[in-house]
Amino acid sequence: MSISQAISSHIPHLRRFARALTGTQSGGDAYVLATLEAIVADPASFKPVEGDVRTELYHVFLDVWGSLPVNSHVDEIGFSGDEVGAHRNLDAITLRPRIAFLLSALEGFDTPAVARTLDCSIEEAAALIDAAGREIANQIRTDVVIIEDEPFIALDLQTLVEEQGHRVINVARTHREAVEAVTRERPGLILADIQLADGSSGLEAVNEILGSFSVPVIFITAFPERFLTGTPPEPAFLITKPFSVDSLKAVISQALFFDRKSRRKDESEADSAMA
Repeated sequence: MSISQAISSHIPHLRRFARALTGTQSGGDAYVLATLEAIVADPASFKPVEGDVRTELYHVFLDVWGSLPVNSHVDEIGFSGDEVGAHRNLDAITLRPRIAFLLSALEGFDTPAVARTLDCSIEEAAALIDAAGREIANQIRTDVVIIEDEPFIALDLQTLVEEQGHRVINVARTHREAVEAVTRERPGLILADIQLADGSSGLEAVNEILGSFSVPVIFITAFPERFLTGTPPEPAFLITKPFSVDSLKAVISQALFFDRKSRRKDESEADSAMA
């Protein structure tokens, strides 16, 4: 298989990453084009580790991006709903953690792949992703409702959420408690189990909530197969019990980062001052 054939399927994803990193589609595309030209000019230098073409492509892209000032203009574009929040929040993250976060959260790279792309150790890559999460949490603090019937798990979730700078405003144990809490409190994030104390469904509670209120939801469940039904809500964020603390922290950061309504603290404070 030729190099062009090997990388062609990855180009749309690279364009998405480039757009998120540079802030404009035209600027991002300029870097993608420069990346492809660099590969064509020196194909022998394109050496995927263990056949991982995508990681090597992003690695070359970041090398080009770091050396060529081709993104010298601003393109006025209409971002989609989810992109509005994401691009507004990019300014909250310093550069190298931002790149690591985008590789992980937007492109789905695991930590070893992030490390290979950035030419750093796995430990450094993990630290960069964690730093991005902390910067996001510092800029986009929000109120959280936890829907969980097991007290010890609920306590662990509350501690983790509060360590990230957010505020837990309610812990609901049943469908009814969950709907009432969200209706009353209007949180910025929901962490939800599926099977609740009274035999009710956290999934059904979230369905009811989302019928009248838009809010990012992270499902935390020992039964991920229950999402394989083809019915809404689609689990954009899903953590399987027993969960990793680092994984959950990363997913919380992703959920808030990509939420179209997430706002930086300085924006919210400015609005409050004007009210």
